[in-house]
Amino acid sequence: MKNIYQPELMEILQVRQHTADVKSVRIRFKDPAAAAAFSFRVGQFGIFSAFGQGESTFNICSSSNWKDYLEFCFRKTGKVTEALWQAEEGDTIGFRGPYGNGYPMEAWEGKDLIFVAGGIAMPPVRCAIWYALENRAKYGNISIVYGARTVGDLVFADELDKWAGYENVRVVQCVDPGGATPEWKGEVGFVPKVLEQAGLTAHNAVALVVGPPVMIKFSMPVLDKMGLALKDIYTSLENRMKCGVGKCGRCNAGPVYVCKDGPVFNMEMVRTLHDDF
Repeated sequence: MKNIYQPELMEILQVRQHTADVKSVRIRFKDPAAAAAFSFRVGQFGIFSAFGQGESTFNICSSSNWKDYLEFCFRKTGKVTEALWQAEEGDTIGFRGPYGNGYPMEAWEGKDLIFVAGGIAMPPVRCAIWYALENRAKYGNISIVYGARTVGDLVFADELDKWAGYENVRVVQCVDPGGATPEWKGEVGFVPKVLEQAGLTAHNAVALVVGPPVMIKFSMPVLDKMGLALKDIYTSLENRMKCGVGKCGRCNAGPVYVCKDGPVFNMEMVRTLHDDF
């Protein structure tokens, strides 16, 4: 029986720096058999190892339609991410996964999609955006509201214009007051306020909202006013995970293990877990 804690060896194909402290990494399996057997759903997460330093949990931020490689994105915040920050093309890291339940993309077919993200939370939203764009005929209008503290904190900023070029896709970018540059052409304001001012409609729509807790808190009344029910608003709690396989108990919340029952929940379910968060 395979050791569930043993990672697969992955070769780094590309490293991209997005902000002063955020990078994304593209990797592929060193074992062709493991690569051929691997599949995942957007919204699932993996555990990535910097050998000799430890492992950290990140969303798989690439689309599940991309078969030759995976991508993940991280902020430099500690020992493991510092080691990953130093990694270069050709280096080897570890990966185990995929874990979790993923986004219900099939259930969202035929609906308008509203994506709301803040700062480093763009990567777990990005994978769903690309999946929807690559299956464009299956979804209605797509609206993306994304903000960060400053222009320099926007992650995957180069892809925002690409998304806006798709049919019936609207992209609204914003930065917090004081975070704009003289060249900035987007909105200035906090994400919930910009979402409110965007004039989006929520008929036959679902929303995916991922970001700082305060952003989610103040976005919820806006989405409610738009007419979205709690069951139609989703989020990802991937930052709750540690072991990823339901053994350590670090992600236990009420009756669920986030790593096994999540990390994707609708807000109706999240409200039942409120006292644990």
